[in-house]
Amino acid sequence: MNKTTLNNLKIGENCYIIKIFLEEKAKRRIQELGFVKGSLVKCILKSPFDDPTAYFVKGTTIALREEIAQNILVERV
Repeated sequence: MNKTTLNNLKIGENCYIIKIFLEEKAKRRIQELGFVKGSLVKCILKSPFDDPTAYFVKGTTIALREEIAQNILVERV
């Protein structure tokens, strides 16, 4: 298994979400955006200083800040 956190993906890498380590309100909001356990996520664009980073999930592009992405455990595909 190649586990890491979402913020460590490089552009073009795919992963599956394993677990989200956020307080309940933030976790619920992230899940509403499509970041749920088992979802396939692709890193598609990084800002100049890697914050925020854009991810493609469930048919849409979502930008997440580093402080959120570092709390999402994923497995690279």
